[in-house]
Amino acid sequence: MQVCRVGLVGAGNVAQRHVGVLAGFDDVRIVGVTDVSAPAAERLAQTYGARVFPDADALLRADLDAVYVCVPPFAHGTAEEAVLAADLPLFVEKPIALDRDTALRIGRIVAERRALTAVGHHWRYLGVVEEARRILADRRIRLVTGAWLDKVPPVGWWPRRDRSGGPVVEQAAHVLDLARHLAGEVDEVWAAGDGTPPEVDGADIDGSTAATLRFAGGAVGTLTATCALGWKHRAGLEVYADGLALAVAEDALEVRDGDGDWRIAGDPQAARVAVDRAFVDAVRGVGDDVRVPYAEALRTHLLALAVAESAATGRAVRVESPVVAGV
Repeated sequence: MQVCRVGLVGAGNVAQRHVGVLAGFDDVRIVGVTDVSAPAAERLAQTYGARVFPDADALLRADLDAVYVCVPPFAHGTAEEAVLAADLPLFVEKPIALDRDTALRIGRIVAERRALTAVGHHWRYLGVVEEARRILADRRIRLVTGAWLDKVPPVGWWPRRDRSGGPVVEQAAHVLDLARHLAGEVDEVWAAGDGTPPEVDGADIDGSTAATLRFAGGAVGTLTATCALGWKHRAGLEVYADGLALAVAEDALEVRDGDGDWRIAGDPQAARVAVDRAFVDAVRGVGDDVRVPYAEALRTHLLALAVAESAATGRAVRVESPVVAGV
């Protein structure tokens, strides 16, 4: 395969970001775009010399090598099923669904078809995350504290629980994925929401959420999330082991041990390029560095849903294993 021909389902901000990266690759051609908003699809297609298609089925009849699905949480499911039925490699932007059943259904299809998939957890490609894993490799992790402290994004569906799933599912999933990546699986969560939506029209999500996590390896952890600010204040993870404190975010890794402390600058844009480069290389058969296939993202999604369920019910929730569920 000399050129990877890509189609996009979705033309919003995240799709625009991916296309901006893909268009910079000499071995990628953007073939077509479809979106429920025809003007959005037109704008994106015109920018990159692509065609506009009325729906996903029409897009899939074009000559494609791979498809990106970049839609809001509530819109996942049908497009992924169609792409998989067409036996095309699939890139899905996170969160992979609004709910449990949709994600598990797609996960089963992916497993049955042994499909090539990737999910946009680009933090896995941060150089500072790789360095954090190296430092923690021989350490017993004791405590993990994560936070996503931010504002309400300027899209109408985001502050509605039945459209976004809430801040933990839609935003803080990045932090939960990083916690899994560095400290292992989480067995059980306890969470509470403040019950007060942010002050935007139509909002019914919690403005703030706090959760406690119990990791299978013995560590304990916390997650805090808020969308009550007017700016992105902080998003990242702190990890504590015997004689070691480590803080990692998109822009930096900070480490302190008995010998001193040091800081390594991060490169978020490089990670956003790397996640697309790895998928394209896998599609073309010239690389094997997809770090978050669908099955891996499904584990993070089920963890985020467990936190959201615990906050809604006030009860501890065991984190479901997709292996038990048949994936």
